[in-house]
This record gives sequence, C-alpha cells and structure tokens, in this order.
Amino acid sequence: MYQYRLLFYFIIILMQVGCKKDFLDKQPLSSLAPETFFHTESDLRLYTNSFYSVMPTAEEIYYESEGCADNTAVTTMTVAVRGARVVPTSGGGWTWTELRKINFFLDNSFRAENEDVRKRYEGVARFFRALFYAKMVQRFGDVPWYSHALDAKDEEGLLRPRDSRVLISDSIMADLDFAVAHLPATKSIDQVTKWTALALKSRFGLFEGTFRKYHTEFNLPGYEKLLEACADASKALMMAGVYAVYTSTPSKAYQELFAFENANPTEIILARVYDASLSVFHDVNFHTLSASYGRPGMTKSLVNSYLMSDGTRFTDISRYDTLQFYEETRNRDPRLAQTIRTPGYTRMGETRPVLPQLSNSITGYQIAKYVTEPTKDAANRCSNDMPVFRYAEVLLNYAEAKAELGILTQEDIDISIKLLRNRVGMPNMNLASANAAPDPYVGNEYKNANGANRGVILEIRRERRIELYRENFRFNDLMRWKEGHLLAAPFKGMYFPRLGNYDLDHDGTIDLVLYQGTKPTMPNPQPQFVMYGDIELQNGAQGGNIITNPLIDKKFVEAKDYLFPLPTQELLINPGLKQNPGW
Repeated sequence: MYQYRLLFYFIIILMQVGCKKDFLDKQPLSSLAPETFFHTESDLRLYTNSFYSVMPTAEEIYYESEGCADNTAVTTMTVAVRGARVVPTSGGGWTWTELRKINFFLDNSFRAENEDVRKRYEGVARFFRALFYAKMVQRFGDVPWYSHALDAKDEEGLLRPRDSRVLISDSIMADLDFAVAHLPATKSIDQVTKWTALALKSRFGLFEGTFRKYHTEFNLPGYEKLLEACADASKALMMAGVYAVYTSTPSKAYQELFAFENANPTEIILARVYDASLSVFHDVNFHTLSASYGRPGMTKSLVNSYLMSDGTRFTDISRYDTLQFYEETRNRDPRLAQTIRTPGYTRMGETRPVLPQLSNSITGYQIAKYVTEPTKDAANRCSNDMPVFRYAEVLLNYAEAKAELGILTQEDIDISIKLLRNRVGMPNMNLASANAAPDPYVGNEYKNANGANRGVILEIRRERRIELYRENFRFNDLMRWKEGHLLAAPFKGMYFPRLGNYDLDHDGTIDLVLYQGTKPTMPNPQPQFVMYGDIELQNGAQGGNIITNPLIDKKFVEAKDYLFPLPTQELLINPGLKQNPGW
C-alpha cells in the first residue's frame, strides 16, 4: 500500500507542474524546479510512485479492456467486439501524458546523489515506459518514439512521424533489459521488481513475436528473436525459484487464488491493491451478480473448450453440443466449477449451494471467478486484490513461445503446463499425442495455426484461454494470432431443448421455468422464472442454445480491424502522421 499513500502527497506535485492531458502542453514540468528536487531517494521514490496509477483497475482487468472478446457475453458489447469502431476526432487511446511524465523523470534523475539509487528508480521509469509503449504498439502498430520530454519549441519532435514498430519493440526490450539489471530482486506485491520486468518482457516478446509470425501482411522481420526473448525471460524467472503455482486442494485452489483479500505472493508477481481500511474498493461482485450491470456470462464456445477431468476432449463426446447444463458440467476440468457456477457451487463463507441465475447472466453460465462473500455484493464494496502479473502467465508464455519456434519438448511442458494442471489434479499435456491428433473443434476456431506443432499449439491456446479467463488477455491474443473472425461469430449460452421446467442440478426440484405468455403458477419452493424474449433461443420458442445480442450484426474486417485508428485531430496537427490501413 506504500505507493497509494504516497500518491496522495504526489497530487500536490502534479498540481504544481500543471500537467495537462496532452504531452504537447506549452507549460512543461519545469515548475517542479528539478534543480532542487530529484536529489534524494525519497524524491525519486515519491515521483516514480505516481507511475503506478496506470496499472489496470479491477474493472479493466475482469471486464477485459476492449470488451469481453469471445469469452464473455454481456448485454452491451463494446464497439471493438461489435465491429463498430470509427475514426475518433480526438483521444481514442492516442494519449501521451504518462510518457511525458516518465521522460521528464529520466531527463532529471541524473541529479540524484547516489548512483545505485538513481539506477534503481530509472529502472522503475524504464519499466513503465516499456509498458506504455507495449500498449501503444498493440493498439496502433507504428508510433513515434520519444526518449525525452518534449519542449514546446521542439518543432521537429512535435511533428515527428511514426517510427516503425521494429524500432519501438527494440527500444521496449532495451528498457526492460535495463529494468531487469537494476530493479531489486526482492518480491513485492505492489512495487515493480526485477521479476515484474522479466514478466513484462515475457509478455511483450510473445505478443510481438506471434503478431509478426501470423501477420505476414505487415512484412515484419525477426519474429524468432522476439519469441526467443520471451522464452529466455520466462525461463530466467522460472529457474530463479522465487515464484510457484499456488496450491491447496484441487477443488478449491484456482478459485481461492482470485478471491483472497490480499494477493497471494506465492504466485502473484504484481497486483492492483485494494484495501477496505483505506476505502479503496472495486465492483466485481456487483458487476457479476447484478441484473443491471451487463449480465456477464461465459460463452458456450469456452465451456466446450474445457477438457474432461481425465484429460479427454469434451467435444469428442457424441451430441456434446446438445447436452444440458447438468450433463455438460459433470467430470470436467475442475477449473470450470471454480470459474462459473455449476451444480454444488457455494458462495464463500456459506454452505448452501446456489445455481446460476439467468436474470443475472446473459448466457446462463454465471461467473464465479473473483467473486467473494455475499457481504461484498453491494456496489463498490469488494477489496480483494487483482492480479496484474502472475506466474501462471509466464509458464504459458514459455510453452507457447517454444511451440511457435518449433523447439518445444515434453520436458518444457513438464516445467510449465504440467504445473497448472497439477494445481487442479488434471493429467499432463502430452506433446506427441497433441501433434498426432489435433483437436478438430479447437482447430476450427484457430484457422491460422499450422505446421508440425499445430496440435500442441492448439492445446496451449486452450490452456491459456481457460487459465487466464477474465484477466485481460483474450482480445490481444486474438489480435496477435490473427483470429479476429471469432469476434464476429455468434455468442451462445446454455442449451434448452424446449420451453418448460428444468431441474438444473438434478436434485428433484424444479429450479428454472422458461415460459412464453402468462407466467405459470408453481408450488414452493419457487423456481426462477424466465420469459422467452428476455432470453432468445437459437430455434426460437422451439429450443436451442441461448443466443446473445441477436439483433446486433457483428463483423470483423480483416483488412483494418487488427489495429485501431489514429484520431483525425492528430493527423491534422501533425502531417507527418499517416492513418492505419483501411481507416
């Protein structure tokens, strides 16, 4: 919580420096009087703690930034998921305030009296500069590289064209190498360390490496070098023995990890910290359980992706696509029952099983991940920390990078994927079996995966989709794999063969009534009543899977939608900038 207390004091500094929303501000940060600041460790710590405000909030993490991609359906989809993005007049993510603040620090940190201290906090600044540019590259591709805070008189800098993403990526990696070399190796939940920098290098190396491999239309070189950097950074973190996969019991460990009030330092590398004692709350329970907050629900395609508990494929079962809720959730990868409500699910601190509520979940697959005890269900009452970097992602990055390079071995799987499977008591992934018989269901989703390692790449993508659900990865994963078509596919939910009464947990009691017209009268205990029209079924009142957002014609344009557009105002101000293709 140290940086959060310091942020209150830093507000005073921000007021003094007059930092506005655009890095072209004619009054730069000179009013901070750098010649009298930036001398002591306290000065450097105070300034760099302001950088943490850019860490994603809980809402950004579990709502998955640009929308829920194809993992989660909500009543109001974002424009990116609908395929309804337009060129903005201003904003649209083309914002540089944070970069100017970082570069101002780097321009003045030479004043520090202790060189080791200076390098440590320069490591913090360069980590955040790498994070800033990683997000800009993911969103826009080529962007201008600025290594110093611009002066209002610097016409050349102000009118700088976009640098290639190759230069930007190399600069990001150089910043992260500096951060790895100079940040402390002591674990910290709320401060960046050497390990956080390695985790970001692993993350960005995988993104950029696979983006270049699959997006041949951009003719970008050197994907192998980036994937090797990802694998090396991941392996360095793995071999250090500082982090491990959190375990308790297979039926609870995965769910516990995301419901702990304080982030578990065994696995969590960096978290967004929340604290009830400081009235720092988030909204995950209310968002997940309220009927007025999007009614989020896991999609049927993701439910289908979970393996059976013995490691076999659910989609190899005859008529898997018409199994009803009780049958389709039995004997599955235990992470399914720890991510959504399945028969027997109980809330934290309670013993009474509760079933999914269709009035609160648009697909019927009601989300349980991150959800805590019922006392936190009101708006803005949750205080469980939210992971930003965790060890599981590093393990997945390592396996995927090696697979995409064509050098993955069974031993690599045993030190990465196997640890995640062990947590929930699942059988290990087998490299030879995966490549010998690629899953046709998953293969139909990822149309661009190919080569001798196609089968294991599909399995690693399955593992990643399940393990990192609602942790703000899926949209970017689809973009780097060049699988944007999945956003345009219909989002489906539970299967109901007809309207009528349903015993969802097979305990002999009617739990749900789907009806049309007049609401029927039912004896106690009263089930949940859902009128046809509040939900839509694939074959109308005759039954089928729930279809979400049936009136929205989603689309994804391959020629332009893998990048976001630059705002028109910026193109007018700076003629050196060029718009992204197709926009």
